[in-house]
This record gives sequence, C-alpha cells and structure tokens, in this order.
Amino acid sequence: MTRPVARPFRSLYRHGFVRVAVATPRVALARPRDNLARTLDLAQQASERQAILVLFPELGLSGYSNEDLLLQDALLDAVEDAIAELAAASRGLAPVLVVGAPLRARGTLFNCAVVLHRGAVLGVVAKAYLPNYREFYERRHFLPGAPAAPPTLRLCGREVPFGTDLLFEAEDHPDIVLHVEICEDLWVPIPPSTYGALAGATLLANLSASNVTIGKAEYRRLLCASQSARCIAAYLYASAGQGESTTDLAWDGHAMVFENGELLAEGERFAPAPGLVTADIDLDRLRQDRARMTSFADCAVLHRDRVAGFRRVPFRLELPAGEVPLERAVPRFPYVPADPATRDARCEETYSIQVVGLAQRLEASGIRKAVIGVSGGLDSALALLVTVGAFDRLGLPRRDILAYTMPGFGTSARTRGNAWALMRALGVSAAELDIRPAAEQMLRDIGHPAGRGEPVHDITFENVQAGERASHLFRLANLHGALVIGTGDLSELALGYTTYGVGDHMAHYNVNASVPKTLVQHLLRWAAATGRFGAEVAPVLRAIADTAISPELVPAADREGPGQRAEETIGPYALQDFNLYHLSRFGYRPGKVAFLALHAWGDAARGAWPDTVPPDQRIAYDLPTIEHWLAVFLRRFFQTSQFKRSAMPDGPKVGSGGSLSPRGDWRAPSDASAEAWLEALRRDLDRQRSAGAG
Repeated sequence: MTRPVARPFRSLYRHGFVRVAVATPRVALARPRDNLARTLDLAQQASERQAILVLFPELGLSGYSNEDLLLQDALLDAVEDAIAELAAASRGLAPVLVVGAPLRARGTLFNCAVVLHRGAVLGVVAKAYLPNYREFYERRHFLPGAPAAPPTLRLCGREVPFGTDLLFEAEDHPDIVLHVEICEDLWVPIPPSTYGALAGATLLANLSASNVTIGKAEYRRLLCASQSARCIAAYLYASAGQGESTTDLAWDGHAMVFENGELLAEGERFAPAPGLVTADIDLDRLRQDRARMTSFADCAVLHRDRVAGFRRVPFRLELPAGEVPLERAVPRFPYVPADPATRDARCEETYSIQVVGLAQRLEASGIRKAVIGVSGGLDSALALLVTVGAFDRLGLPRRDILAYTMPGFGTSARTRGNAWALMRALGVSAAELDIRPAAEQMLRDIGHPAGRGEPVHDITFENVQAGERASHLFRLANLHGALVIGTGDLSELALGYTTYGVGDHMAHYNVNASVPKTLVQHLLRWAAATGRFGAEVAPVLRAIADTAISPELVPAADREGPGQRAEETIGPYALQDFNLYHLSRFGYRPGKVAFLALHAWGDAARGAWPDTVPPDQRIAYDLPTIEHWLAVFLRRFFQTSQFKRSAMPDGPKVGSGGSLSPRGDWRAPSDASAEAWLEALRRDLDRQRSAGAG
C-alpha cells in the first residue's frame, strides 16, 4: 500500500525554488489612479499565486507614451500619490513589487523603477541608458541615472536609496538578490545587470516599454535569453502593451521569464486583457552553476571596483508557508527531449559526436580495423552503428569491422538472433564465438562449484563470462591489428554495473561512455525511424530497443527470454538516469532530487507520455519507491563504483549533462563514503513526513 506523501514535501519553497510573476496591465494614459487600481489587481493575483516578486512595465503608473505630459507637475504629483497608496496597500501582499514611474529629484526628472514590499519603498532605480534615436526621444524628458542620480530620493515622506547601483537582498534567504534595470539598459553592450549579477544578483528584472515592430519580439527573446545565460541568472522582462498611445507606434505587452538561457514562461502578445505569467526559478541551479563556472568569479574579480560599488538594500522576505506545488515542468527523461523535432536533432548530434570521436581515434592510431562484441542488446547495437558510421566516414570497408556474438550460459535465442540479424544487415564481418567452454574451464580451474556442474550462479559465475568475452576481444584485436570498441554506457558507469578490468568495463575506445541508457534506447529508435542504415536494419533495431535489458549471464528456464533483468538489481533506468542527471549535473541535495522525481514521476504526472515511451514503461512511482532507488543510486555512485570510473577508457563527451571520465567532468576519490548523502536523504524525508504528520 502506498504511504501518503506529506503535504509540505509538495512545497517548491522547501527545495530551492521561488515563484516570480510578470504583469502586463492595460495602461490608462496620464491616469495614475486608474493605473494604481490595475497594478494592485495584478499584484493581488500574483500574491494569491504565492509569488515572491511581481514585475510591471516601464512607467506603468503614468504610461510610457505620454511625451511632454511627463513634464506636467499635476501628472507627476498624481504618480507620487499613487506610489504612496501602493506602498500602503502592499502591506497585505506577499510579493516584492517593481513598478515604473517618472520621478523628480533635485529639479530633474528620472525614468524609474520603484521597489516596494510590505508597506515600504525599499529603493528606487533610475534608468541608466536613455535611447534618443529613431522613434525614441527620452532625453527630451529624462536625465540618465548614472552618474546624475543623487544617492537618495524623498518618497512617501522619507529618504529612500536611489540610483543605478542598488541590490535588494532578502536577509532571511541569501540566494534571493534582486537587480533592476529598465528597457534600453538591456540593449547596450554591457547591461547594468551584468555587474549586478557579478555582485551576486540572481533575479534580474527589466521594466520595458519596447514598441513592437516586425521581428522585434524574437530579438527581445534573444537579448533576454543571452543575458540570463551569460549572467547565470533569472531574467524577468515586462513590456508595455494595451492602452499606450498608437499615434505613431504599437505595443504588444511582451512578458517573459528566462533562467540561464532557458525560456520558462512567456505571456500572450497583443492580448486585449491584462496578463500575468508566473515561473518557478531554481535558485539552487543558479548557485551551483555559478560555483562550477570559475570564470564567472574571475570576471567579478576583474571588475571588482564596479562590483564593490553596489549598495545593498536588505529586507525580510517571508516565503509562503504550507503546500505550494511546483508548476515548473520537470522532464521525466532529462537526457531525452520530449519534443520530437528536438529529440531527433539531439539524436543526430549525439550520433555524429560518437562517429567523429571514433574516426579521429582510428586516424590518430593508424589502425584500420575494429573488433566489437555484439550481444543483441542496446549498447552493443549502438556501438556497432557508430563503428559503421566511422568506417563509412573514413572510406574504410565495413568488412574490416570484425563483429562477434559470444553466447554464454544466459544468452537467449532472441538476443542471439537479433545480434546475427544486425551484423548481417549492416554488412560487417560476422562470426560467433561460444565462450562457454572457456568459461567452464575457468570455473573448474578456480574451483567454483559451477565447474563441477552445480547450479551456483553467483557474481563469480557471471564475471567469468564477462571476463572471457573481453579477453577474446582483446586477443582478436592483437591478432588482426584492430581496435576494441567499448559498448558500456554512462548509466552503467554511474551505477558500477560493469565488470572491472578485463570485462565489459574495458576497451581501447568506448563510444558510448557518456551516453545514458535512456538516450541509447531513443538513438536506436531514431536510427530505425530515419532509415539511414537501410530498410533491412530498421526492424532489427526496433526489436532490440523493445528487448528487456539484461546482462544475460544467468541461465533462464525459458531460453527464449532473459534469466535476469538488470533493473531488478539496480533500479529502473528511467529513475536512475533522472537521479544521475540532477546529482552529477547540479549537485542537488538528495531530498530535492526526490522532490523533483515525485513531481515528474508521481501519480499527478500520469498521462501525457511521449509516443516514444513503450506502454510497459508508462508507469508512475510513489515516494517510497523513489526513495528506495535513490538510496541505491547514492550508495553505488558515491561509494562502491568510483574505482571503475577512475580507470575507464577514453571516449567522447556527448552532452552538457556531463560525462564521468576522470579526465573530464567527474573527479572523485575511489574510497569515499556515501553516508553524507544517505543521511541527508533520510533527514530530509523524515523532516517532511514529521511536518506533514504535525
């Protein structure tokens, strides 16, 4: 029976996420009181949706397209009154509000962003760069914020921080640091937010009044995406929309949220009604990526004078309590895109990287032959396709690919048949080597009970077969002057599910070393669907992709099927690849990984399966199941299998998800303990259950 999931475990705020909002109200030109009401309405909606920040467009309290009306005291007085009322009304709202307004200081006018929270104006940011070209004429009305802005501005009866050098920091949540810039600030070669990010800002907000022209929306997306990626930050963008003057211009109300180059949310452009979009930002990811990318810190040091000049405005931000379900999409298969077109492009690029890597190794070594073991399973099928691709690329004959199927005690008729069908269809030199006599001799020599005919199928029984296969391949390579092609994949390396030394762990070059099992499956289906290897190969690849994953080292009662299933020992590859991605790529706490897995694979995630996922894999996992297999992963990954990765052969890195090569993405001691991770998992989940019970 499935245990109930503690409700607090469902809160995104307990796992390093924050929810932000971007609002696009219908502006009322030169009517601050109406704009105040519309701003409050959207702010209330954002508060109800449990966001901690809501961003509004440039000069939203007055309207951007007022032209010379911006120099009228009556309008400016009304804007200041609206800000005072907004500050008072914000006492009952959870999020920080960032609104646009024209404000006077020392006899001049500035284009400003006012930052408010819980009844107070935290500070005011002035626009640094004023466009004065083509349709823009801002210098007619405003003064640039730097260096003209005074350090403070009198607003709502008190002096508040003012300028272009402000960072708003949540004292109770140090990862929440806000930087604000305005429209044109993003379009210059070095946006102010670049320095803000180097100074520690994780949330970058832009109030904009960018008029719309053909193709401009895509350029905005490019600017926001690239700025969020360069700054390793979230970037919020709110642009003016309905209600702005169309005397000479038009407006589309563009709202976007990016995180480290990835678009998380985008509002409807040209919408007739006010809009509000929300997105859940992963602050842990941003923090981890900044720590890993050491050049980010180097850049901050290089610009230390500018970075050190920021003034920090502290405030207390009480995060929403209770259950706040994550609205962000969490892919079940992080290595395999759900979108068919993107998935096909990923498969094409992965295969090309593998082929180019092997071709270069063949050229550099001067070797013109390859030896490969073909089991009829996923990994060896992909490795054989890559080898064929490399030989075709170099203009070498496929007959110089020496492919062997090597049946052992657990080989099924199905996989043996698939191996022969694939080798023949691809036109390589195919042969069969029965390893059972050699394995029986080894078992007798070492005094194993199976050598005396006893049915003892332990790890020694299995590894004798794996060792015999590898030994045969290396001696065949010696005999024929060939390169042994490795077939083991990234998932097996992560879990230590390989036979160390002279076993499937070793090769002269491993083309699958950084390809996870879930992607291997899709690569075979992609190769079959594209028909790039011919009509005869496609059905064989589909049959292999649909075969149960098994090392086939233990005899089965039915020779037609496998006598063992890998996933019964090490867990579902879908879950373990999910764990691998989030632990190795981002270094998340185990409790967060479990939270994400439950969001992606729990009961609420049933349905909407990609067509490429076979029906027998369309299952959901409850929290106890996720916890169990995550603990298995932690123990195997951090404690029991690093020594295998420390001695792994060369192979090309394929994806940004990383590889486990000790010469590349992953360096770790072979004698470490997994206890810290296992204890963290127990502690996190016990705390969540206790909170739920209470």
